Amino acid sequence: MSGRRRVTGPVSTGRRKALGGIAAAGGLAALGTERLAFAGSADNALIFPGQRPHHLVVFQFNKADPAYQQHVLFSVSAVLKYYGDDVRIVVTAFGPGIHILLKKPLRPVSRSIRNTVSSLSDYGVIFHACGNTLKSLKLTKTALLPFAKYVVAGAVDLMQLQKRGYAYISE
Repeated sequence: MSGRRRVTGPVSTGRRKALGGIAAAGGLAALGTERLAFAGSADNALIFPGQRPHHLVVFQFNKADPAYQQHVLFSVSAVLKYYGDDVRIVVTAFGPGIHILLKKPLRPVSRSIRNTVSSLSDYGVIFHACGNTLKSLKLTKTALLPFAKYVVAGAVDLMQLQKRGYAYISE
């Protein structure tokens, strides 16, 4: 394990509550309140606040289909469960997927998906919103939920994150 400490006990109570909220909000009962341990990979190390995680991943989120949205959010949750604090996750929303990050979506977004997105944000998932998509909808940054980060272009954001070492997931 090359000098890294393996965490065998539960993650903090706050993290457990966040995952419990994700499960309740998004119907992800499989994540529930089971004991979270970094047992998924020998690479998992104890990460302290402010320390860069060893794993970086960006998810593309560009469809309005509820089944697609739940699938991507479930995958995001699964990565969180597996890596715990040793991962930084960005979800880049553009095109029809942008509506999950709008205060007043122009397309239907279910309450469970909105709650799951909010819970994931509370857990540290970073959500990027495409400025080009906002412009095409004649919206400004003020239309975004408070935790959403404005980026000029979703496609450029995906490219820049990959260049910085993020694994790219398109589902």
